Amino acid sequence: MRKLLLGVDAGQTVTKAVLFDAAGRQVAKGSIKVPLHTPRPCWVERDMHEVWLATQQAIRMCLAEGGVTTGREVAAVGLSGHNDGLYAVDEHYEPVRPAIVAMDTRAHTMLDRWRDTPVWPQVLELSGQVPFAASPAAVLAWWKTHEPAALERSRWLMFCKDWLRLKLTGEVATDPTEASASFTDVHTHTYSPQLLELYGLGELSGKLPPVLPCDAVAGHVTAEAAAVTGLSVGTPVVTGAHDVDAAAIGIGGTAPGDLCLIAGTFSVNQVVSDRVVIDPRWQVRNFVRPHQWMSMSTSPASVASLEWFLRVVGVPTVSGESVYDVITREVGAQLAGPSEVLFHPFVYGSPHSWPASGTFLGLRGWHTRGHLLRALLEGVVLNHRWHVDALSSALPLTGVTRLTGGAARSEIWAQMFSDALNRPVEVPHVDESAARGAALLAGTAIGLLAGIDDARALTTGGRCYEPEAGRVAVLDETYQVYLAAIDALGPVWSRLAAG
Repeated sequence: MRKLLLGVDAGQTVTKAVLFDAAGRQVAKGSIKVPLHTPRPCWVERDMHEVWLATQQAIRMCLAEGGVTTGREVAAVGLSGHNDGLYAVDEHYEPVRPAIVAMDTRAHTMLDRWRDTPVWPQVLELSGQVPFAASPAAVLAWWKTHEPAALERSRWLMFCKDWLRLKLTGEVATDPTEASASFTDVHTHTYSPQLLELYGLGELSGKLPPVLPCDAVAGHVTAEAAAVTGLSVGTPVVTGAHDVDAAAIGIGGTAPGDLCLIAGTFSVNQVVSDRVVIDPRWQVRNFVRPHQWMSMSTSPASVASLEWFLRVVGVPTVSGESVYDVITREVGAQLAGPSEVLFHPFVYGSPHSWPASGTFLGLRGWHTRGHLLRALLEGVVLNHRWHVDALSSALPLTGVTRLTGGAARSEIWAQMFSDALNRPVEVPHVDESAARGAALLAGTAIGLLAGIDDARALTTGGRCYEPEAGRVAVLDETYQVYLAAIDALGPVWSRLAAG
């Protein structure tokens, strides 16, 4: 009988279930979109039952594609998911309210309470990061102010993948990578009562889930979960990790100094390190290995901007042609010469002050959709560059630069990353990096693999991109204009937000 590993990756818009063999080779995949709801400005939520239903469907789809009829071939299940936000359940394990995802910005008012007070530098020093609008600290402070009765009913305050593990196993837990989103001491990797008190949330310490190692068996598939997923009762379910850590594992970017770029819903730019280097421009969070850290400079401003553009404007496709084929053709036709149109990809947020918003600049009557698409792709890449420049100012980025996520599917976009960063960029032959990382953790937990760096599961091959001198110069000039525009537009964005 085959011994397969199932990796479930619950992103903010899509949940994927992917089967791998013990060497990390993909066997089958199921993918289901999960609706996002925006009932008010700045709110981005999802129904927790819809998240679980999508996971059931994705797993069944994956097992069917892989020819798994009884579920017994699945040796273990690993989980990854988007971090930050809030998935809260009551004592009966029922959702207290819709989940708040990491693109939500309602809690930006909480940041104003802490910024320019002693709280800000203290939490930076103690936790290795300052909060942003969707971090657990900000969301829970907002919830305590605006929905105190619902917070009181909550028994466990969890993250997305932990909600799914609860539904699969009936067990409550989280892992070190996700636990470090707000409330762990950056040096000890454990929950810090002092941090909770600094945020005015000391009474919530008993609602934080227990922390298990990323490669621990956290529970087993229940009969109820088996009936709706097709998995076998008793299948081990492993704790798992934050999807950005899982993605780094999945593409082999786990050595200190390796730069991993995840161009998905979020712009994630990260490097593993053996020491703590604190700076407000990035978050220092626990990595999957003890005494290692993942320094992540992030913002909700990457491929989500393209998804927004396509939803509003759309692009025509013909049979057998993907949307990336259309983008390649239309952008390629307008790629010669300097950038005539500028785009700030801040549709859902930015790494800058909160009022910054999505902006096209330089539009003329003769510009086409191709010009706008070129500007959008460049704007996303330049936002990644801002994050990478921040990291490289204090951390050695001496290893390989790897790119994954939606942008990695486009050759023209991947080349832009190499040109904008002026460094070689590798796109590994891994379609679902976070799911693969979760599966490798599962394989480690049950002894199929010796660890996440087991030579049997190393990535091989991939596309490589080298900087092109002419395009490096063009994008460097565009980047300077991009930064100048951010400074100039600050007052305009503030006035628009106030209106």
